[in-house]
Amino acid sequence: MKNDKKILVSGSLVYDRIMDFPGEFKDHILPDKIHILNVSFTINKLRESFGGTAGNIAYNLSLLGEKPIILGMGGADFFKYENWLKKQKIDVSRIKKSEKELTASAYIITDKADNQITGFYPGPRDIENCRRVVALINPPTPLSKGGMMGDGLAIISPDLVARMLEYVKIFKRYKFPYIFDPGQQITSFSKKELRWAITGSRVLIGNDYEIQLILKKLAINLAGLEKMTEILVITKGARGSEIHSDSKIIRIPPAKPKNTSDPTGAGDAYRAGLIKGLAEGWPLEKTGRLAGLVAVYTVEKYGTQTHYFNWKELEKRYKENYRESLYFFS
Repeated sequence: MKNDKKILVSGSLVYDRIMDFPGEFKDHILPDKIHILNVSFTINKLRESFGGTAGNIAYNLSLLGEKPIILGMGGADFFKYENWLKKQKIDVSRIKKSEKELTASAYIITDKADNQITGFYPGPRDIENCRRVVALINPPTPLSKGGMMGDGLAIISPDLVARMLEYVKIFKRYKFPYIFDPGQQITSFSKKELRWAITGSRVLIGNDYEIQLILKKLAINLAGLEKMTEILVITKGARGSEIHSDSKIIRIPPAKPKNTSDPTGAGDAYRAGLIKGLAEGWPLEKTGRLAGLVAVYTVEKYGTQTHYFNWKELEKRYKENYRESLYFFS
């Protein structure tokens, strides 16, 4: 199932380097010596995987039959990730690679008690590359009757704030519909920037905690936030999600995972399902259910781009979870 709409995915591209420490951090950190902390942990397992919001969303869109265009930055060491994305039939032509800096990387050490110590390198800080998107969206994409998107849709997912704001400016200027997904960068936006980015967006998406942060930062209530965007999506993990549109709330029950190996990346997978449903012009309830179903696949596998599904499997599990056909529209 594939449509010909242009799907642009902006966000981070990250090498995740996951390490397991066989003990507990607390046994090696002296509370009265924290001011001169100097400790080393010998790990017993190291895994490198592909991650980042743009990479994760694009990967799931590829499984859904799309060929998304990634808008992002890689470093001098990006070749492995780039080859992986190409194998998934993802368009990497708009990814700029810095020859002087390395790709963004997350170094995560987890102990036996599931405590984590993370070091994050954000990668190249170039924003000039953002302007290359103009060639993809100009002339402006018209919106069809009812507010459905015309020839494309973009998502602005967590990345360097300066790049996120540049994309907002470009998409607003050319009236290209976009999903705004500030995520963990909410605290990095000023109140003015956050309000400006949300206002006029096709969709605002965040988990329940993130939406509460937005409400607090903007000093408004939920009704006020709903007026700033066409569709407000609130994800709630194992409790499903809510879609707010036209003064109505559509409650999406969660799909049931076969196991819960690793929740990392579930939010990005949900976003891919949401984009797919919107691109197909599906009703919001069905779109939300598809998004929730896509999310459980990554929960069932360790890592964010290690799972796989096809439409036949999706249809079977959709019917099992929601007692209706994925392809039936009332």
